[in-house]
Amino acid sequence: MLKLYVCVLEAKVLPVKDSYVKLRLGKFKSKTRVLRNLNLRSPQRNSTFQKMFGLPPEEFLIKDFTCYLKRKMPLQGRLFLSARILGFYASLLGHKTKFFFLWEDIEEIQVLPPTLATLGSPTLVIILQRGRGLDARHGAKTQDEEGRLRFHFQSFVSFSAASRTIKALWRTRILNPYQKEQITDDHEDQEGLVIPEDSATILEDEEKMSRIFSAELPIKVRSVMGIFEGENLEHKIMRRSGCVNYETTSWEKVKPDVFERHVSYRFNRQVSAFGGEVTCTQQKFLNPSTGGWTVIEVMALHGVPFADHFHIHFKYEIGKSSLGECACKCDAYIGITWLKSTKFQQRINRNITAKFKLRLKEIFELLQKEILLMSHNSNGQG
Repeated sequence: MLKLYVCVLEAKVLPVKDSYVKLRLGKFKSKTRVLRNLNLRSPQRNSTFQKMFGLPPEEFLIKDFTCYLKRKMPLQGRLFLSARILGFYASLLGHKTKFFFLWEDIEEIQVLPPTLATLGSPTLVIILQRGRGLDARHGAKTQDEEGRLRFHFQSFVSFSAASRTIKALWRTRILNPYQKEQITDDHEDQEGLVIPEDSATILEDEEKMSRIFSAELPIKVRSVMGIFEGENLEHKIMRRSGCVNYETTSWEKVKPDVFERHVSYRFNRQVSAFGGEVTCTQQKFLNPSTGGWTVIEVMALHGVPFADHFHIHFKYEIGKSSLGECACKCDAYIGITWLKSTKFQQRINRNITAKFKLRLKEIFELLQKEILLMSHNSNGQG
């Protein structure tokens, strides 16, 4: 069987040789890094793919996935990936739906957490640059206020495998030299991070956590908890601290007195040079020992180097303060769980801890200012 090896650097297609096809993507200190064992499809399947989308003979099929295209109603079909394009094809009761666009047309890729509407499946959202992919507009779910087409794909057999492959192929076409240098040959393409389905594990995995924030704030516990309520205050603070497309689900009871929700967003370029998508599972419960709340969070990063090597745990303790009823004590802890080893592990630990230490300080300072301003305005109107 022919195998396709993809090096994560600059795209050039080399001829078939010795039963291997290599999509060579530049040089990295005389080393090449490969995405593992993407099987080149059979000549018959490859020919069908070319005819389906009217492609030239040199356009070879890398991978295809069964999924649903979400517009007004979900449409089952197949997603086809080549070195240049991403295409979708479906045939329902004799009516065919097909379109494709170039990898270079894509501006960003987002992952939306599962919802009841998606039957528990995450959604892969592909957003094209303004004015690009207009021939594929009939497949888009929406066109946003910036004029960008947004395509929603869901219900993959293996969402993690499909998402990893699609993002890897896209990044080979859009990474700048600095970002390419961050991807080294020991960054293996294995199963990515999965948020634990058993919510109890989130509460149990708190070992080796270090405190990265502690403060007495002149605001009440319930006001500080507004940062976890999914309303205007939370969205405003997160937007000002560098979060884009910030979305939350409602809190749902998963155990007696334990509530859970999911959060997704991406960092802007000022926060992270890579951008980067974030998905989180959070749980909260009353803590009698502090007279307030404990919030546990498991965070998954996507689209940054070594993201599949680790996940990040946070614990927030928001409780009563010795300063009085109109004050509260806030403590935040961080822990990093490693799923795969790397020689950069200690450096990444330091960088993540330092980054979130500054980030939480900024968030709680913004929160305090916003709540005090709201209180001042309310008193002024009274």
